[in-house]
Amino acid sequence: MAARYSEDIDLVQVHAEPIGPALDALRTDLDPWLGKPQRKRGEGRVSLVYRFDSEGLPATRMRLNVEINTREHFALFLRERGPKRHSARGHRNQWWLYRRDSSCKLGHNCTVPPRSTPMNQWTFQDIPDQAGRTAIVTGANTGIGLETARMLALKGANVVLACRSMERAKGALDKILAEKPAGRVSASALDLSDLESVASFAASFGAKHERLDLLINNAGVMVPPLGRTKQGFELQFGTNHLGHFALTARLLPLLERTPGARIVVVSSTAQNFGRIVMDDLNWERRSYGAWPAYGQSKLANMMFALELQRRLAATGSKVLVTAAHPGWTATDLQRESRVTQFFNPFFAMKPPEGALPTLRAATDPAAGPASYWGPARFFELSGPPVTARIPPRARDEALAAKLFDVSEKLTGVSFSREMPMRAAS
Repeated sequence: MAARYSEDIDLVQVHAEPIGPALDALRTDLDPWLGKPQRKRGEGRVSLVYRFDSEGLPATRMRLNVEINTREHFALFLRERGPKRHSARGHRNQWWLYRRDSSCKLGHNCTVPPRSTPMNQWTFQDIPDQAGRTAIVTGANTGIGLETARMLALKGANVVLACRSMERAKGALDKILAEKPAGRVSASALDLSDLESVASFAASFGAKHERLDLLINNAGVMVPPLGRTKQGFELQFGTNHLGHFALTARLLPLLERTPGARIVVVSSTAQNFGRIVMDDLNWERRSYGAWPAYGQSKLANMMFALELQRRLAATGSKVLVTAAHPGWTATDLQRESRVTQFFNPFFAMKPPEGALPTLRAATDPAAGPASYWGPARFFELSGPPVTARIPPRARDEALAAKLFDVSEKLTGVSFSREMPMRAAS
């Protein structure tokens, strides 16, 4: 007979803020195995149970029920399905399974030692030598962008920190220079919410540099209140997608002239619940939702990466386009989300770990065109970087082509002018 293991988790701290989109995303990630027999690890079922109060806010407790035949099978289930984190009492903290302030219900035997030979442990040491290469990292003043720039510089790349705030960029520059990197590091002003700033940055960079090996489109905003860019676009769509779209178009000639050049588009697992609403991309008719708007912008990032690779390949271009996401990483990007900040201490990776998928997409010789990289474990929320799952919505080529064409019109840039073979055809 299967033993039933379950545990409640208090959500009192987030009870005052709607987290429906976050729960929807969790259900999407769990969908492949929710309610289905776990036959490879003994007969059993897994279910996630949560309820809402009359105001649509989450109730104060959640429960994950697990039925597995043996304790050994259950331990294997934990090892494969959840990140391991030490709690205050020294037991393993397994995502929804244990309370932060309680000891493990299964006793000391539930702690699973790491595998003797970890798989897919791609680390900083695996980054190839970057000497002589030039990289732009947007949003490099903090978080994942800072770590991406720092590690590239340590490997010998000449890195430009493209940041909205030059004051914060200087702080990031000082941190990197303090480690005496092998490559040169500089900072330049770039406000992705202003297309004039994008044009100015691209012109200035092109005048100073003869090559561009890596363009890492990392910067972004996450779940702010409704806002508008200088040109009137919804802030998240305008910054996360349109700003990088225009920047990439303006820098493409330099990328084309650089052998082995890559463009890396940083997306997010939020694309899983994103929807591209072509007749209201800028939230002018819909009731604004910060999380749906963020999901739309990150889905747009992914569709842009895939469509751009298709169009470049059609012209015979050698420029490679890849994409990445950082899983659940604690960064300053989440300052607008109290829910995410609350859970960060329990589940989030640190920025140096979260930057590795981007770095693998940017530097791994094995990274192919349109490849997508993210953390290996627990539904791509944590772990070393491996190839990630591209959601079906992002694979909609007709919609991606339409979004690409509309983005050209909205930004006033034209990739076709930089891809003459395609334009001629």
